Amino acid sequence: MTTGAIQLRACTSLEDFDRCVELQRQVWGFADIELVPKDVIVVAASTGGQVFGAFEGGEMVGFVLAFPGYRNARPYLHSHMLAVRPESRDHGVGRRLKLKQREDALARGLELVEWTFDPLELKNAYFNVERLGVIVRRYVPNKYGVTTSPLHGGLATDRVVAEWWLKTGRVEAAVAGRSPAPASTCQRIAVPADIGEIKQHDRGAAERVQREVREQFEKWFAQGYGVTGFVREERSGVYLLEPTPAEIPR
Repeated sequence: MTTGAIQLRACTSLEDFDRCVELQRQVWGFADIELVPKDVIVVAASTGGQVFGAFEGGEMVGFVLAFPGYRNARPYLHSHMLAVRPESRDHGVGRRLKLKQREDALARGLELVEWTFDPLELKNAYFNVERLGVIVRRYVPNKYGVTTSPLHGGLATDRVVAEWWLKTGRVEAAVAGRSPAPASTCQRIAVPADIGEIKQHDRGAAERVQREVREQFEKWFAQGYGVTGFVREERSGVYLLEPTPAEIPR
Protein backbone atom coordinates (compact mmCIF):
# COMPACT_ATOMS: atom_id res chain seq x y z
CA MET A 1 0.00 0.00 0.00
CA THR A 2 1.16 3.51 -0.79
CA THR A 3 1.02 5.57 2.40
CA GLY A 4 3.62 8.33 2.04
CA ALA A 5 4.34 11.13 -0.41
CA ILE A 6 5.40 9.96 -3.86
CA GLN A 7 8.32 11.81 -5.42
CA LEU A 8 9.05 11.69 -9.15
CA ARG A 9 12.53 12.21 -10.53
CA ALA A 10 14.80 11.15 -13.36
CA CYS A 11 16.68 7.92 -12.77
CA THR A 12 20.38 8.63 -13.14
CA SER A 13 22.36 6.14 -11.05
CA LEU A 14 23.20 2.48 -11.54
CA GLU A 15 21.29 1.79 -8.35
CA ASP A 16 18.20 3.40 -9.89
CA PHE A 17 18.55 1.27 -13.00
CA ASP A 18 18.95 -1.90 -10.93
CA ARG A 19 15.68 -1.01 -9.23
CA CYS A 20 13.98 -0.74 -12.63
CA VAL A 21 15.08 -4.28 -13.46
CA GLU A 22 13.85 -5.65 -10.13
CA LEU A 23 10.49 -3.92 -10.50
CA GLN A 24 9.99 -5.65 -13.85
CA ARG A 25 10.29 -8.99 -12.04
CA GLN A 26 7.69 -7.94 -9.49
CA VAL A 27 5.19 -6.62 -12.03
CA TRP A 28 5.38 -9.09 -14.92
CA GLY A 29 7.13 -12.16 -13.52
CA PHE A 30 9.30 -12.43 -16.62
CA ALA A 31 12.11 -14.93 -16.92
CA ASP A 32 15.44 -13.09 -16.64
CA ILE A 33 16.10 -13.44 -20.37
CA GLU A 34 13.01 -11.32 -21.11
CA LEU A 35 13.80 -8.47 -18.73
CA VAL A 36 15.02 -5.17 -20.16
CA PRO A 37 18.57 -5.29 -18.73
CA LYS A 38 20.31 -2.50 -16.86
CA ASP A 39 22.71 -1.66 -19.68
CA VAL A 40 19.82 -1.05 -22.11
CA ILE A 41 18.13 1.23 -19.58
CA VAL A 42 21.42 3.10 -19.19
CA VAL A 43 21.56 3.59 -22.96
CA ALA A 44 17.98 4.87 -23.07
CA ALA A 45 18.72 7.41 -20.35
CA SER A 46 21.84 8.70 -22.11
CA THR A 47 20.69 8.85 -25.74
CA GLY A 48 17.59 11.02 -25.62
CA GLY A 49 15.16 8.59 -24.02
CA GLN A 50 13.47 8.86 -20.64
CA VAL A 51 13.76 6.95 -17.38
CA PHE A 52 11.64 8.45 -14.62
CA GLY A 53 11.04 6.79 -11.27
CA ALA A 54 8.36 7.19 -8.62
CA PHE A 55 9.77 6.88 -5.10
CA GLU A 56 8.16 6.51 -1.70
CA GLY A 57 10.86 7.29 0.80
CA GLY A 58 13.91 5.63 -0.69
CA GLU A 59 11.96 2.84 -2.36
CA MET A 60 11.06 2.78 -6.05
CA VAL A 61 7.36 2.05 -6.51
CA GLY A 62 7.14 2.70 -10.26
CA PHE A 63 9.06 3.77 -13.35
CA VAL A 64 8.54 4.68 -16.98
CA LEU A 65 11.08 3.92 -19.72
CA ALA A 66 11.11 5.46 -23.20
CA PHE A 67 13.44 5.35 -26.20
CA PRO A 68 13.98 8.04 -28.83
CA GLY A 69 12.29 7.30 -32.14
CA TYR A 70 12.16 8.75 -35.64
CA ARG A 71 9.55 8.07 -38.32
CA ASN A 72 8.01 10.03 -41.22
CA ALA A 73 10.58 12.80 -40.73
CA ARG A 74 9.36 13.30 -37.16
CA PRO A 75 11.23 12.65 -33.88
CA TYR A 76 9.14 11.14 -31.11
CA LEU A 77 9.44 8.99 -27.99
CA HIS A 78 8.51 5.33 -27.81
CA SER A 79 7.41 4.58 -24.25
CA HIS A 80 8.37 0.95 -23.92
CA MET A 81 7.49 0.23 -20.31
CA LEU A 82 5.42 1.62 -17.43
CA ALA A 83 5.59 -0.40 -14.22
CA VAL A 84 3.96 0.18 -10.83
CA ARG A 85 4.41 -2.34 -8.04
CA PRO A 86 1.16 -4.22 -7.26
CA GLU A 87 0.60 -2.74 -3.80
CA SER A 88 0.99 0.83 -5.12
CA ARG A 89 -1.59 0.61 -7.92
CA ASP A 90 -4.81 2.60 -8.04
CA HIS A 91 -3.18 5.55 -6.28
CA GLY A 92 -2.43 7.63 -9.39
CA VAL A 93 1.24 6.67 -9.65
CA GLY A 94 1.01 5.54 -13.27
CA ARG A 95 -0.81 8.66 -14.38
CA ARG A 96 1.70 10.92 -12.63
CA LEU A 97 4.54 9.13 -14.42
CA LYS A 98 2.82 9.62 -17.78
CA LEU A 99 2.22 13.31 -17.08
CA LYS A 100 5.87 13.69 -16.11
CA GLN A 101 6.76 12.03 -19.40
CA ARG A 102 4.54 14.50 -21.28
CA GLU A 103 5.99 17.49 -19.45
CA ASP A 104 9.54 16.46 -20.31
CA ALA A 105 8.70 15.68 -23.94
CA LEU A 106 7.05 19.07 -24.47
CA ALA A 107 10.01 20.82 -22.84
CA ARG A 108 12.20 19.19 -25.49
CA GLY A 109 9.95 20.26 -28.35
CA LEU A 110 8.47 16.80 -28.98
CA GLU A 111 4.79 16.43 -29.81
CA LEU A 112 4.31 12.65 -29.94
CA VAL A 113 4.79 9.77 -27.52
CA GLU A 114 3.80 6.26 -28.58
CA TRP A 115 3.52 2.95 -26.79
CA THR A 116 1.85 -0.40 -27.25
CA PHE A 117 -0.75 -2.09 -25.08
CA ASP A 118 -2.76 -5.29 -25.11
CA PRO A 119 -6.28 -4.53 -26.44
CA LEU A 120 -7.66 -7.26 -24.15
CA GLU A 121 -6.45 -5.38 -21.06
CA LEU A 122 -9.51 -3.22 -20.52
CA LYS A 123 -8.26 -1.26 -17.53
CA ASN A 124 -5.26 -0.15 -19.56
CA ALA A 125 -7.50 0.71 -22.51
CA TYR A 126 -9.67 2.99 -20.38
CA PHE A 127 -6.62 4.64 -18.82
CA ASN A 128 -4.92 5.27 -22.15
CA VAL A 129 -7.91 6.45 -24.17
CA GLU A 130 -10.06 8.23 -21.61
CA ARG A 131 -7.58 9.38 -18.96
CA LEU A 132 -4.70 10.29 -21.28
CA GLY A 133 -6.48 11.02 -24.58
CA VAL A 134 -4.53 8.72 -26.91
CA ILE A 135 -5.84 7.58 -30.26
CA VAL A 136 -5.24 4.12 -31.71
CA ARG A 137 -5.07 3.23 -35.40
CA ARG A 138 -2.49 0.43 -35.72
CA TYR A 139 -2.69 -3.24 -34.71
CA VAL A 140 0.41 -5.45 -34.47
CA PRO A 141 -0.21 -9.22 -34.13
CA ASN A 142 2.13 -11.05 -31.71
CA LYS A 143 4.54 -8.13 -31.50
CA TYR A 144 6.85 -9.59 -28.84
CA GLY A 145 6.20 -13.30 -29.36
CA VAL A 146 4.79 -15.56 -26.65
CA THR A 147 6.41 -14.66 -23.32
CA THR A 148 6.96 -16.32 -19.95
CA SER A 149 4.85 -13.74 -18.10
CA PRO A 150 1.81 -15.30 -16.40
CA LEU A 151 -0.03 -12.04 -17.09
CA HIS A 152 0.01 -12.86 -20.82
CA GLY A 153 -1.60 -16.24 -20.27
CA GLY A 154 0.36 -17.91 -23.05
CA LEU A 155 -1.46 -15.90 -25.71
CA ALA A 156 0.15 -14.18 -28.68
CA THR A 157 1.26 -10.70 -27.65
CA ASP A 158 -1.09 -8.80 -29.93
CA ARG A 159 -0.73 -5.07 -29.40
CA VAL A 160 -2.30 -1.82 -30.51
CA VAL A 161 -0.25 1.36 -30.80
CA ALA A 162 -1.27 4.29 -28.61
CA GLU A 163 -0.50 7.67 -30.20
CA TRP A 164 -0.30 10.47 -27.64
CA TRP A 165 -0.35 13.73 -29.57
CA LEU A 166 0.66 15.94 -26.68
CA LYS A 167 -0.55 19.34 -27.92
CA THR A 168 -3.97 18.35 -29.25
CA GLY A 169 -7.21 19.50 -27.67
CA ARG A 170 -8.25 15.94 -26.84
CA VAL A 171 -5.06 15.34 -24.85
CA GLU A 172 -5.24 18.68 -23.08
CA ALA A 173 -8.84 17.90 -22.11
CA ALA A 174 -7.95 14.41 -20.89
CA VAL A 175 -5.02 15.49 -18.72
CA ALA A 176 -7.26 18.19 -17.23
CA GLY A 177 -9.71 15.47 -16.20
CA ARG A 178 -12.25 15.86 -18.99
CA SER A 179 -12.78 12.78 -21.14
CA PRO A 180 -12.53 13.51 -24.88
CA ALA A 181 -15.95 13.36 -26.54
CA PRO A 182 -16.22 10.70 -29.29
CA ALA A 183 -18.26 11.25 -32.44
CA SER A 184 -22.03 10.83 -32.09
CA THR A 185 -21.92 7.93 -34.55
CA CYS A 186 -19.05 5.49 -34.36
CA GLN A 187 -18.10 1.86 -34.78
CA ARG A 188 -17.80 -0.39 -31.73
CA ILE A 189 -15.46 -3.25 -30.81
CA ALA A 190 -16.52 -5.06 -27.64
CA VAL A 191 -14.26 -7.17 -25.41
CA PRO A 192 -15.82 -9.35 -22.67
CA ALA A 193 -15.44 -7.76 -19.25
CA ASP A 194 -14.41 -11.15 -17.83
CA ILE A 195 -11.60 -11.68 -20.35
CA GLY A 196 -9.11 -11.98 -17.46
CA GLU A 197 -10.94 -15.00 -16.09
CA ILE A 198 -11.33 -16.47 -19.56
CA LYS A 199 -7.56 -16.23 -20.08
CA GLN A 200 -6.94 -18.04 -16.81
CA HIS A 201 -9.43 -20.88 -17.27
CA ASP A 202 -10.10 -21.44 -20.99
CA ARG A 203 -7.18 -20.89 -23.34
CA GLY A 204 -9.22 -21.86 -26.41
CA ALA A 205 -11.96 -19.35 -25.63
CA ALA A 206 -9.37 -16.64 -24.94
CA GLU A 207 -7.71 -17.31 -28.29
CA ARG A 208 -11.09 -17.03 -30.05
CA VAL A 209 -11.78 -13.69 -28.38
CA GLN A 210 -8.33 -12.44 -29.34
CA ARG A 211 -8.79 -13.55 -32.95
CA GLU A 212 -12.22 -11.90 -33.27
CA VAL A 213 -10.96 -8.65 -31.73
CA ARG A 214 -7.93 -8.67 -34.04
CA GLU A 215 -10.14 -9.11 -37.11
CA GLN A 216 -12.39 -6.22 -36.10
CA PHE A 217 -9.51 -3.84 -35.44
CA GLU A 218 -7.77 -4.71 -38.69
CA LYS A 219 -11.02 -4.25 -40.62
CA TRP A 220 -11.76 -0.77 -39.31
CA PHE A 221 -8.16 0.45 -39.27
CA ALA A 222 -7.90 -0.51 -42.96
CA GLN A 223 -10.87 1.81 -43.61
CA GLY A 224 -9.25 4.81 -41.95
CA TYR A 225 -10.93 4.56 -38.55
CA GLY A 226 -9.16 5.05 -35.23
CA VAL A 227 -10.06 4.53 -31.58
CA THR A 228 -11.14 7.81 -30.01
CA GLY A 229 -13.20 6.58 -27.06
CA PHE A 230 -13.70 3.72 -24.62
CA VAL A 231 -16.74 2.90 -22.49
CA ARG A 232 -17.16 0.36 -19.72
CA GLU A 233 -20.42 -1.55 -19.84
CA GLU A 234 -21.75 -4.28 -17.55
CA ARG A 235 -20.55 -7.19 -19.66
CA SER A 236 -17.88 -5.65 -21.85
CA GLY A 237 -15.39 -2.92 -22.48
CA VAL A 238 -16.13 -1.17 -25.76
CA TYR A 239 -13.72 0.63 -28.06
CA LEU A 240 -15.32 3.48 -30.02
CA LEU A 241 -13.90 4.17 -33.47
CA GLU A 242 -14.41 7.05 -35.88
CA PRO A 243 -12.55 8.45 -38.90
CA THR A 244 -9.31 10.00 -37.66
CA PRO A 245 -10.01 13.54 -36.37
CA ALA A 246 -8.63 16.37 -38.49
CA GLU A 247 -6.39 17.65 -35.67
CA ILE A 248 -4.40 14.38 -35.61
CA PRO A 249 -1.40 14.29 -37.99
CA ARG A 250 -1.02 11.32 -40.31
